[in-house]
Amino acid sequence: MTADLWLAIGTVFICLILSAFFSGSETALTAASRARMHALEKGGDAQAGIVNRLLSLRERLIGAILIGNNIVNILASSLATSVLVAFFGSAGVIYATAVMTVLVVVFSEVMPKTVAINAPDRVALLVSRPVAVFVALFGPLALAVEAIVRLTLRPFGVRIGENQAILSAHEELRGTVDLLHREGGVVKDDRDMLGGLLDLQDLEVSDVMVHRTKMRTINAELPPQELVNEVLSSPYTRLPLWRGTGDNIIGILHAKDLLRALAAAGGDAEKLDIEKIALPAWFVPDTTGLVDQLRAFLSKKTHFALVVDEYGEVMGLITLEDIIEEIVGDIKDEHDIIVQGVRPLPDGSINVDGSVPIRDLNRAMDWDLPDEEATTIAGLVIHEAQTIPEQGQAFTFHNFRFQVLRKTRNRITLLRVTPLIPRRKAAGE
Repeated sequence: MTADLWLAIGTVFICLILSAFFSGSETALTAASRARMHALEKGGDAQAGIVNRLLSLRERLIGAILIGNNIVNILASSLATSVLVAFFGSAGVIYATAVMTVLVVVFSEVMPKTVAINAPDRVALLVSRPVAVFVALFGPLALAVEAIVRLTLRPFGVRIGENQAILSAHEELRGTVDLLHREGGVVKDDRDMLGGLLDLQDLEVSDVMVHRTKMRTINAELPPQELVNEVLSSPYTRLPLWRGTGDNIIGILHAKDLLRALAAAGGDAEKLDIEKIALPAWFVPDTTGLVDQLRAFLSKKTHFALVVDEYGEVMGLITLEDIIEEIVGDIKDEHDIIVQGVRPLPDGSINVDGSVPIRDLNRAMDWDLPDEEATTIAGLVIHEAQTIPEQGQAFTFHNFRFQVLRKTRNRITLLRVTPLIPRRKAAGE
């Protein structure tokens, strides 16, 4: 063989190597974690900074890589054709097509992309400098290609470069956390905590408040000694104080304030003026966002408020602990009354009190029942059934079977919920 043929063969292999480099670089840079690169750059990693700059010019980066990849692929195919034509005549074209197809697909596309997709961050850092040099050299050509693409797509209504994200940042984060949980990268407790934090901005105080039917209140007209006994027997330190009717809240009685006043009175409860001991009640609208209420609790340095509707009627109460529990889950101490609202059964179904919030049930059972239209599980059944069911009735929706086990007047007090599709357990649970 002549020196020219050896040079052509050597150039073909160099082009294949460059093609593999471009293919792997494109895959690694587009699949690299922006969050990890940002963290590495903040930690002083210069290569991560280069990756971030390349990703900020994504269209130019992809354009330059595609230009380089196509140039070397076309050059390799042309040289391989000329070499094989020299050996086999006109049949060399067919041989060149077959050989180059195998070489390009296997060694210049599939293999480098497979390596890159399995370790995108590591490969992206490795190739960042040479790719940055190449993008800088081919920048003007990439810009020209980008402009041609924009002009070509504009008549079809495609606007390149305009941010038209379908999902918000919070939704993308939530989806990422759920995906990592399914793949075993995030355990259930961490998934629930991160999800609860992201959900705060979508919730109102009415979604997490203690309903008025579950509030522990005290009648201010009780005899002082009986009132003291009520406070001491309560598991809560703050109790709404009412006079006349349960809706007429005149203050919030704090157990510590009561004990201090009782000690100052020498232990004589008859000397106490309960209304002077009570703190002013703080009323908040039921439509207040949970994030806003959290900020209000922190700014007022208190963590107890009464929730009222648009007519000023008391709907329930909200505490700082209720908001924190949306993030970390239920907080129990030695004084809490543990209500067994969810009782799993051997057949995979559960008996659940109608007043159990859907969010709490989803978190406990790792379900995804919708909570947009109703707060409690009983409310969900009524909403979906479009009627107040009778005891014994059963309904099927959202891949669950709901059977009303007990009903008191118009309230569903006990349900049996049976999942119709077995839940897959994620790794890490």
